[in-house]
Amino acid sequence: MEPWTIQLGELDRKMGVEVLEQSPERVVATMPVDGNRQSLGLLHGGAMVAIAEAVGSWAAVIHASTMGKVAVGVDINATHHASGHTGIVTATATAIRLGRTLTSHEVLVTDESGQRLCTARITNAIVEKKR
Repeated sequence: MEPWTIQLGELDRKMGVEVLEQSPERVVATMPVDGNRQSLGLLHGGAMVAIAEAVGSWAAVIHASTMGKVAVGVDINATHHASGHTGIVTATATAIRLGRTLTSHEVLVTDESGQRLCTARITNAIVEKKR
């Protein structure tokens, strides 16, 4: 196992997240719409933000691990463009900046047809590991 292999957290597992690709520059994961809907039957906006935070943070953690450090989230913002109804959504985190103290990633959440459902930007601080 690579030192940066992503370990899914409890929420990720409950949401059905599956990681397809992982590096500091790019993390890609999928999530089913089923089980992640809000009361109107649409994909929950919070679920889109949760997967966006997951992939952006994972990329930052991978980057931080190359310096013997860890990453912690300091900011996330998201714009919802369209609703998810069925199938699988894909979240792709792409590095904007990989620094020594901060990382920034843009995250696109798309449906199976490639339609953009959500755009998020996440910033993580690179910090020393607590002992």
